Amino acid sequence: MVDEIVIYGKAACPFTGKAISAYGKRTRYIDVGEDSAQFQIMLKLTNGVRQIPVIVERGQITIGYGGV
Repeated sequence: MVDEIVIYGKAACPFTGKAISAYGKRTRYIDVGEDSAQFQIMLKLTNGVRQIPVIVERGQITIGYGGV
């Protein structure tokens, strides 16, 4: 999917849930609490920042979610 948005987060995080709801069906959600390899990928994307959600849209990385 060309316009796919990847959201790295955790199931218990309310901001992750809000981001997934806001972006809708275009999202691929990755739970970094369940997948340590994906957590490491997220850390590389954020240069070590441990804040979620991390939203990757068209190569642009956004750390945190404040609304769309």
